[in-house]
Amino acid sequence: MFVVVIACASLGIILTNTQPYDAPSKGKIERFFGTVKTRFFPLLKEKPASSLEELNRRFWQWLEEDYHRKVHASLGMTPLDVYLSQVSQVRMIDDPASLDPLFLKREMRKVKHDGTISVNNKLYEVPPRFIGQKIEVRFDEDVVYVYENGVAVDKAVPVNFADNAKVKRNRSLSFQAMLAGKEE
Repeated sequence: MFVVVIACASLGIILTNTQPYDAPSKGKIERFFGTVKTRFFPLLKEKPASSLEELNRRFWQWLEEDYHRKVHASLGMTPLDVYLSQVSQVRMIDDPASLDPLFLKREMRKVKHDGTISVNNKLYEVPPRFIGQKIEVRFDEDVVYVYENGVAVDKAVPVNFADNAKVKRNRSLSFQAMLAGKEE
């Protein structure tokens, strides 16, 4: 839910919710569901859909040909006519792909000393300059981005444990001192 609130705010959209158990405030959607039950469901009883794709196709067809084109008593006009009368108030997005980053999950992560973070129980490498810092990460199921001051600065890379095991590392000074103390 938090992601949706941030996405709406970024687009200048005010998200409003109804109070729980306030039936009159939900009247429009409840009336729509009632219309679907009385006008669309009987069509399915006559000829059931054989797949989800067919159900979706028939529902959208019913919406376009029946629901949107019949005069509603409360509106005094069709829903399509109401929409077209207000279409000048609709803002369109030039590039729909530009919306994708707005819907990424956002969390803070502390970068471990080995330059890794954990996201959804999976280990990712981030640039070494972030070691020891708290960073903002934004992610979905496929990708994790590192953000700095609200701007994506890098992409976190999943740790490849096979390659990581072969990397030659310099021992830290404190570790070398500890080894030196044992030899004496």
